[in-house]
Amino acid sequence: MVGVPVVGKEILSQRTADYQNWVEAFARNHRLPIEWAEKGVRKEDHVLPWQRRMARDDAYGVYFIFKSMEQGPSFRISVPKYATKDPNYRILARQRSRFTHYYFYLRDETLGPMVMRVASFFPFQTTYYLNGHSFIEQELKRAQIGFRKTDNAFLAVDDVAALQAAADKLSPQIIRQQLDYWTLILGPKFSAKERKQLNLSRFYAIAQIEYCRNFIFKRNFPIHKLFERSCELGLWRLTGDKITEIFGTRLNRRMRGKLATVIDRIEHGHHVFRAYFKNAFLKQYEKFSTFLRNELVSNNLADFRLKKGLDHLDAVRERFQTITARFAGFQAQWLNVHVDFPLLQRLALPITIGAVRYPGIKIHNPRVIRLLEVLLHGGSHVGGWTAKQIHHAVLTTFHLSDSAYGLNQLRYDLRKLKGHGLLQRDGSRYAYRLTPKGVQVALLFLFFHKRLCGPLANSRFHHRPDPHHQPASKLEAAYHRADNAIQQIVDLLAA
Repeated sequence: MVGVPVVGKEILSQRTADYQNWVEAFARNHRLPIEWAEKGVRKEDHVLPWQRRMARDDAYGVYFIFKSMEQGPSFRISVPKYATKDPNYRILARQRSRFTHYYFYLRDETLGPMVMRVASFFPFQTTYYLNGHSFIEQELKRAQIGFRKTDNAFLAVDDVAALQAAADKLSPQIIRQQLDYWTLILGPKFSAKERKQLNLSRFYAIAQIEYCRNFIFKRNFPIHKLFERSCELGLWRLTGDKITEIFGTRLNRRMRGKLATVIDRIEHGHHVFRAYFKNAFLKQYEKFSTFLRNELVSNNLADFRLKKGLDHLDAVRERFQTITARFAGFQAQWLNVHVDFPLLQRLALPITIGAVRYPGIKIHNPRVIRLLEVLLHGGSHVGGWTAKQIHHAVLTTFHLSDSAYGLNQLRYDLRKLKGHGLLQRDGSRYAYRLTPKGVQVALLFLFFHKRLCGPLANSRFHHRPDPHHQPASKLEAAYHRADNAIQQIVDLLAA
């Protein structure tokens, strides 16, 4: 707008129309789809087929353009209320209004998939959405290092040192170089006269940043149990003092903003634990039944006394790494306790393998307890026990008659144990022995009934031995300590 005597609404509208016409021509010349964003449809999910096609063809550039009506910064032009010496003088005031924004979905050779949002109204504010995992992926592919990646998490890699080196390589200089290139290609154009008379420059600031730690497991069970326990302990023990300690500050009366812990169910169909600190928050959730993620999100780096310029990215990364490490350390300390494992509940439920349904195993079933005790004590039989040998051992050991426990009843119990993976056959022979899992379950069942639950239940409901006249036995002393501990637990639960 250099050389224009009066800056009016028509001048600004013309610049907007020029850029919108250029975007339409760019999409038409490059045969790119350009659509209005539909309400309720995630843009990333909609453009995913085009992104996969670009990755399959190993191509780079823009592959989709979205148009969206959104709020953005603009200017309001008004004539002064009172006349001035300059008749062309106008008042320009900042305001936020609703106008068209363009989302350019592109695949960069260095940064990988990214999104560039350009406002179509002056001052043409441009926003980039980047993912550091995409940059790391490009670096590993360039170095020909094998890896396995799901969404934005690396689950396996051939060279861990190379993975860390690629992560450390991401710098403000690399990001600025690529952003300058795409801003020049896709952003509004300025004439040579305007560039000559004005000192045009670009300043990149961090509006929102997310830093995460992924804890990868081979099985889903530990993830779910750890997350459940973390939520319970987090709501109970993560007080305001502890939150500020994690974020590296001290709680005082002058602190402004949110300071709380909540559990939401808004992402990935799972619960999300959040710990809020001013305009930032720590969140934890399980994803894809594969990894547990701790993620720190900030919308205002001033909460951490950090500058938002892109040049300060290394300082932001170092500070966020310290906070997430401190949060993980607190959780590791809290989780260093006994965790509930629903073994008895799992065994009690029936299971279906193929077309065969196996009933559950109850811990209070005397038939199962007798059978497990015989199989456990008969572990010296390398070739396993036949059904008749097991039946004879059970009848002899527990002084039972054949009518009280028949051979068909035994075969029914053996079938249940085999279906739950506690018993296995010796090759093709009809001889049975406990699996490693079966040995552990048998020990737990027998210890629970005979060595743990039996004596403790007797002391709780029938007769508790006098502690002043107990024998000099370590086992008896342990039972007394267990009695006291159980009483303390009962008192705490009652409180």
